[in-house]
Amino acid sequence: MDVAVFRPGELSGADRSAWTALQSQARSLGAPQLANPFLSPEFTLAVGHCRGGVRIAVLHQDGGPAAFLPFQRSALGTGRAIGLGVSDAQGLVHRPGFRWDAQDLLRACGLSVLEFDHLVAGQDPFEAASFGGHASPVIEVDQGFEAYLTGLRARSPKFTRSTLAKERKLGRDIGPLRYVHDERDPAALRELMRWKSAQYRRTGRSDRFAQPWIVRLVQRLFHTRTDSFAGLLSVLYAGERPVAAHFGLRSPSVLACWFPAYDPQFAKFSPGLVLHLRMAQAAAADSMDYLDLGRGAKDYKDSLKTSELVVSEGWVMRRHPVALGHRARRAPVRALRNAVLARPELFASADRLLKRVGRIRSGG
Repeated sequence: MDVAVFRPGELSGADRSAWTALQSQARSLGAPQLANPFLSPEFTLAVGHCRGGVRIAVLHQDGGPAAFLPFQRSALGTGRAIGLGVSDAQGLVHRPGFRWDAQDLLRACGLSVLEFDHLVAGQDPFEAASFGGHASPVIEVDQGFEAYLTGLRARSPKFTRSTLAKERKLGRDIGPLRYVHDERDPAALRELMRWKSAQYRRTGRSDRFAQPWIVRLVQRLFHTRTDSFAGLLSVLYAGERPVAAHFGLRSPSVLACWFPAYDPQFAKFSPGLVLHLRMAQAAAADSMDYLDLGRGAKDYKDSLKTSELVVSEGWVMRRHPVALGHRARRAPVRALRNAVLARPELFASADRLLKRVGRIRSGG
């Protein structure tokens, strides 16, 4: 295995094209998760502009690039999957049938450990060290929107009737509905981030948009557009008022759902659900395969999904003191969090507590 490690600015145009081509091949050869836009060179390069330590390992075989591994490296040699904490798909983008040795790869990258929390399927050398799989719900639209809507009515008739009725009522009470699948107004993006920050605080969660690097990353991705990748802002308007919005990433076959939010004064109309149906309709019209709703249990995901993918978390380690120390610090935290998420009664109690804290902090 011939491995070369580059900083983002050192990656050649030919290598970027080869990386994109591997993602395109993955879609046609039955590895659709490798086509996720979080695994694209554009996402890695954007993170590289906003965070230090970004590296890209290029694995060569038979005289050409066979795989790409983006990661972030600390001064001590601990590695994290690119964008860990905000990315919803991680792993090695590779040729069909390509095999690698995880220990050799870490050594070539100068890493003692490589951590991930959304490792996609088909990464056997890494999966052996994972803590196990987690469901990532998807909305499949490859058969067209009408087929999806027919299936939704069959699976969740009450939910479908209620959502469509609220959509009609929103249009009657507030103003005619207008959906913009690819909104280019930066003011709409700022409004979405304001809504999302308020939601994080209201529910007692950590506000991601309080972190300047995440704001810079989203803004940079909003302005990133190639034939194979774009940051996509979708907005639902009632009259002239934006009532719900979503910012995510798209590849030719996958819309990765990332930051959805809505104006809480219109909550009774469920504008976020209406928005997701419009997004699914537009994705189907663009001949996409599916919308990836991302790992995590949410009622709206359970209602909208057609099936689930699996992502894994954990780390690959070499026998090294730094790696052992990293595992000693991180393992208890991950184990406790996953125990809460896996037990509905614990998760519900924790969720109520966080919301109560959020109301106190916001003066409610």
